[in-house]
Amino acid sequence: MTSGIADAYSAYLRRLGITEPPGAPSAEGLFALQRAHLERIAYENLDIQLGRPAGIDPELSVRRFAAGRGGYCFHLNGAFAALLGRLGYDVTRHLGGVYKESESASAERGVSGDHLVLTVRVDGAEYYVDAGLGDGPHEPLPLREGSYGQGAFGYSLERPEPAGGEDRPAWVYRHPGSSAPVVSFRAEPAGTADFEAEHVRLSTSEDSGFVRAFAVLRRDADGIDALRGRVLSRVDPVKGNTERVLDGPEEFYATLEGLFGLELDDLTPADRAALWARVSRAHETWLETRRG
Repeated sequence: MTSGIADAYSAYLRRLGITEPPGAPSAEGLFALQRAHLERIAYENLDIQLGRPAGIDPELSVRRFAAGRGGYCFHLNGAFAALLGRLGYDVTRHLGGVYKESESASAERGVSGDHLVLTVRVDGAEYYVDAGLGDGPHEPLPLREGSYGQGAFGYSLERPEPAGGEDRPAWVYRHPGSSAPVVSFRAEPAGTADFEAEHVRLSTSEDSGFVRAFAVLRRDADGIDALRGRVLSRVDPVKGNTERVLDGPEEFYATLEGLFGLELDDLTPADRAALWARVSRAHETWLETRRG
């Protein structure tokens, strides 16, 4: 990976398509940075699947992205917060939690801690910023109650009713039908140490979805590309959704490197064989459940 941290930040910016020094913090600049992050740095759990999860120290994640890889929420939002801070933005990290739609009431009562959320204050306004959901908003959302449309996608932010308990959320984000339909988060600032225990659980426990199944996602203005196991899908509300199964390891790795922009030079032939075998076993198990 890139040696010096200053060089790593420069390489990180280049991955976002930024080759000139960014200007002063602005809402326009923030929106452009989030769009680029979602389009160019994939949400992925490849190293978790290989049994060697990466740490979540923001500088490690910056170096990881500089080297052409992605990550999940603790990596993506952790590094993005560090980058925004380095560029002069007033950014705060918050303890969050992701819930299914059926768990909506739980989301309003507490925060599980399995997600990292950002808020950013710029140009006299505050924004909900999240590059770590995979299929979340393409641009920041104003941090105020209401419904928001981005293209054909709709989102909302709510303030839950006051309730007891120190883990009560300040905000609840909703995106029905997505892989992260409900997100709640606290108002208080959080640090890397606040996420370490959940990172260990999510990246090592056999009960974790990140351990059980391979996934990589990329968001753009029109839709979402997702590879879950061997199933490659495109969510596009205007043109229609598509889905197909990747046939072999050559197509699998070409898709990761091409469509999702991952640089996988660090994977040995043994790594590639092991990941493909794991993904294929999970795919066969999934097919059996569908047949049943």
